[in-house]
Amino acid sequence: MSARILVIEDNAANLELILCDVQMPGMDGYAVLRAIRSDARLASIPVVAVTALAMVGDRDKAIAAGFDGYIAKPIDPVKFVGEVESFLPAALRAARPTPRHAATQSTPLAAKARATILVVDNLQVNLDLFASIAEPCGYRVVTTSTAEAALELARAAGPDLIVSDVCMPRGSGYDLIRAVKEDPRLRKIPFVFLTSTALNSSDRERGLAMGAARFLVRPMEPRELLGEIEACLLEAGKG
Repeated sequence: MSARILVIEDNAANLELILCDVQMPGMDGYAVLRAIRSDARLASIPVVAVTALAMVGDRDKAIAAGFDGYIAKPIDPVKFVGEVESFLPAALRAARPTPRHAATQSTPLAAKARATILVVDNLQVNLDLFASIAEPCGYRVVTTSTAEAALELARAAGPDLIVSDVCMPRGSGYDLIRAVKEDPRLRKIPFVFLTSTALNSSDRERGLAMGAARFLVRPMEPRELLGEIEACLLEAGKG
């Protein structure tokens, strides 16, 4: 039997990261905790607080209030699963698969990847998450929050790959890819859309028709995302 985890968060972009946010409008995490602890059917379920508003003393306050654990954002996706599993009974913890070719692999993954990736997203949490996934594997990650700034960075830094959100307030990802493909200096750089909001098939068809190598939808497993990045770079002769 696999474990079921209830995720409580007011920001949809963070739903793939946390268990129970602390700062939420209307009913905050402490109120949620009190309701859970007052219900005999739920009282024994471990509740972990996760927040980006971490101040001195907040951890002690959360534990004193009855939370079983406390994790501050931004989280490390590689460590997060293990941190969450530490609160589950041993029988419900996921098995740890042996990495493929572990016995014969002598060169660390970080030594194989040296590409520069420009990541564009108006949400800092998404930029931080991407960097925390790609940088440990040897990729250099450059981030920005607007299409206009991304275009300037692309011209200045000459990245090996551009990864962009679609819906952004100051110029969409479609505006950015159009400008990239119209620039002779940039048009050969592979372009990937990574979004959690543009989910219609028409969005994907539009992005691919404009020249995107991939149109990816969050949430994605880190290994899956890294695989798509590597494939794009290899297809462009940059792997």
